[in-house]
Amino acid sequence: MERHAPPWWTLAPLAALLVFLIVVATAVGSVSVPLGDTAAVILKNLGFGFLGPVDQKWDAIIFLVRLPRVLGAVIIGAALAVAGTVMQGMLRNPMADPGIIGVSSGAGFGAVTAIALGLTVQGLWYLPLFASLGSLLAAGIIFLLAIRGGKMGIFTLILAGIAVSTFFGAGTSLVLSFSSRDSIAQFIFWSMGNLYNVRWESLALVAGPIGAGMLLLLWFTRDLNILLLGEEEAQSVGLNVFRTRVLLLVLVSVTTASAVCISGPIGFVGLIVPHILRLLIGPDHRLLLPAAALGGACFLVACDLVARLVLGAQEINVGIVTALLGAPYFLFLLLRSEKKETGL
Repeated sequence: MERHAPPWWTLAPLAALLVFLIVVATAVGSVSVPLGDTAAVILKNLGFGFLGPVDQKWDAIIFLVRLPRVLGAVIIGAALAVAGTVMQGMLRNPMADPGIIGVSSGAGFGAVTAIALGLTVQGLWYLPLFASLGSLLAAGIIFLLAIRGGKMGIFTLILAGIAVSTFFGAGTSLVLSFSSRDSIAQFIFWSMGNLYNVRWESLALVAGPIGAGMLLLLWFTRDLNILLLGEEEAQSVGLNVFRTRVLLLVLVSVTTASAVCISGPIGFVGLIVPHILRLLIGPDHRLLLPAAALGGACFLVACDLVARLVLGAQEINVGIVTALLGAPYFLFLLLRSEKKETGL
């Protein structure tokens, strides 16, 4: 019997929550802006100025400073959550995330190289460009190591990811050993994951690759559902498992690399959000992937809001907030999986 299409109306609460969080996160800060004025400024810059006048004193602070940062959280959170959902579905492992393919370690090496060469003072484009190239280089090496005889072993992929991540981590440490204190401080700030420097120029750099990557991943929802059945069952219904995995990993790599290149590595978004949503709405990727995009956006916007407000005038990196939430959740998953294996 043919499976019914997923109930798309279940995405409405997540979409409404995201809109609410965008307005609140844009309004709240060192200078609070009324929610009504915030919404009016956003609508005006979206081309809805005919809805009424806008207080001009809020326009610059909202549109030029806060809104790009909040939209950066939306785009990056959605990208990481979708990438994590695909990795968990493809590997059939609820503890998988995009970090397996070495993107974060490669991005770190690319970023520290740009900083050590002094390129970041010459233009804002150099750091995200080098971070993105480093991410794709690491992912490419892992793919080459994992592919053997026209097949891609999952266990080999994981081991290759560990080895390559360690190698790029060592390369990063080596570059830092010969870097100035200012360069080291700049890299440490970037590597903790932050949205502080996200501007419209940054979003213009990554919006295209991230948007295209997520749309193409949505095209593979049926294949992801088939992969959940297992490799032999997937092949029995005519799915080319090797080609599908390679295409999915390439798309995940591009999407994740584009996200982390402007924010630095932000951990656990691709782990927490997909796992929770899979428990709430089920494993059907036709609904799970768009839900993960909305959920990841909501999660990172909320975490960034906490990072800006929790210590008052002192802002902390959003990567710290996601790590403080994600690490205990990861341990919970680990302990639960061990209990299932032992039957306790």
